[in-house]
Amino acid sequence: MATAYRIELKPGEVLFREGEAPSTAFLIESGNLRITAERDGAPMLLGELSAGALVGEMAELDDSRRSATATALTACTLTPIDRAQFAERLQAADPVVRALLLSQLARYRTALATFTGNEPEPARASAHLESAHALDKIRLESQLRNAMERRELEIRLQPIQHIASGSLAGFEALTRWTHPERGVVSPADFIALAEETSLIVPVGEYVLREVCTALRRIANEASHAKPFVAFNVSGRQVGDADYVERVLAQLRRYEVAPAQLKIEITESLVLDYGQIATLIERAHKAGMQVALDDFGTGYSNLGHLHKLAFDTIKIDQGFIRQLEDSRCLAIVRAVIGMAGALGCDVVAEGVETPEHLAQLKQLGCQYAQGWLIGKPLTVDDAIAALTR
Repeated sequence: MATAYRIELKPGEVLFREGEAPSTAFLIESGNLRITAERDGAPMLLGELSAGALVGEMAELDDSRRSATATALTACTLTPIDRAQFAERLQAADPVVRALLLSQLARYRTALATFTGNEPEPARASAHLESAHALDKIRLESQLRNAMERRELEIRLQPIQHIASGSLAGFEALTRWTHPERGVVSPADFIALAEETSLIVPVGEYVLREVCTALRRIANEASHAKPFVAFNVSGRQVGDADYVERVLAQLRRYEVAPAQLKIEITESLVLDYGQIATLIERAHKAGMQVALDDFGTGYSNLGHLHKLAFDTIKIDQGFIRQLEDSRCLAIVRAVIGMAGALGCDVVAEGVETPEHLAQLKQLGCQYAQGWLIGKPLTVDDAIAALTR
């Protein structure tokens, strides 16, 4: 007896046969199945499966014909698992994990075909593409480790202007990587890769050291200036109970005042209020400020501002670039007013036209960042900008 959600087999009944096209995998709820493959015209036992085992899943994963026959040894009850359920989860998996799984499956197929004397089915073109993509990620991860060892990662400092005075108030640190062979590697690629792995922690520490080195140089070569440098922290760093203490250790090592370093937390990370509140409290106690970055793009919630004592709110560039839109303008005006009432500074990101800068000044926004203010600079150029 079979329904869309339940299949029952009597002893001796066949669930599927070798060579059939796949349609469904199955979870054995009760009973036992014998798995056989044909060799020299006779069935060869491959194994027996019992309650809790999956059967038929391999054909679902690689879209190959059934490589064996499944027959009920005892009365069996099975739950069908639709191909779409497998495909959805497989596509959601990390590409490297997916490629490793398909690689192991291909090896099993080859070994089984050799054992039974059959020809293995050729791998799908899409499987080759998935494997190539996964291998490229593995190479990139290795190259990123080498880049840190060779100090190929560089920071660029994008100017942040105090709007009312027109003076240079500080910078945001951005990480750039020019690979000897790949050329410029997009931050969207290597930062995302680092966040998928434990690499984000050493990358974050590397960037922090580079920022502290830059601030030390600024103190030595532009001693009259006291700019801050803001830098983003990752979710793993935010979750580290000792993170602020580690930052302070680097500041002491490079003899940099804590007030010159500003921690930026992307809005999408602000989900664990207790965790973020602890980080902000420790940063404030040490004399560092904390900014909420990309406000308006993630989980924009007044609870972020009510429960967490951010010093700065950075309005995402998507709003600033559309200030001609009356609704966008109304949102920016409201955010600036709300931030002022909470005692927070506001940085407008993505400022690219004099008209937008004039509007922001009229609205009472304190700081502006964007290509109109300045493109990301090398440390040498940032020092030159401060000494003009």
